[in-house]
Amino acid sequence: MHFTSDISDPTTWVFIALLLFLAAMFYVGVHKKIASALDARSDAIRAELDEARRLREEAQTLLASYQRKQKEAEDQAESIVKQARADAENMAVQARKDLAERLERRGAQAEAKIANAEAQAMNEVKAKAADLAMDTAEKLLRTKLSAAEKSKLIQEGIKQMGTSLG
Repeated sequence: MHFTSDISDPTTWVFIALLLFLAAMFYVGVHKKIASALDARSDAIRAELDEARRLREEAQTLLASYQRKQKEAEDQAESIVKQARADAENMAVQARKDLAERLERRGAQAEAKIANAEAQAMNEVKAKAADLAMDTAEKLLRTKLSAAEKSKLIQEGIKQMGTSLG
């Protein structure tokens, strides 16, 4: 750019006006206000950075706390699952034991019923045999038969008893 010292040149007047404006601004203390505004802005940015750093540290602390709680919860869940499995195994063993005992008792009950049924059947057979023997004796006593007929009647009674018992 080319500068001339001619007073009638508008560039000279613009330059003089600029110098006067800058001098007036310097006199009023605008440069101090600008510097203080920049300092205030710098302090605000620094405060925001400090707050962001503090918030980041809090977030990291919270994250660590939640991770620790999550780990504890996972450990607790794992121990609950292990305990549940152990309880289920114990319950299964106890159920098998109870079932075996129940089957044993029912087997014993069935054997007892069979023994009672056999005894009852034997008693019925004995009673039937006694009834037949009494009937035969009654018939013999009521009729006056010959010795051969009586012997024949006794033989028939014995056969009937054998058929009833067999």
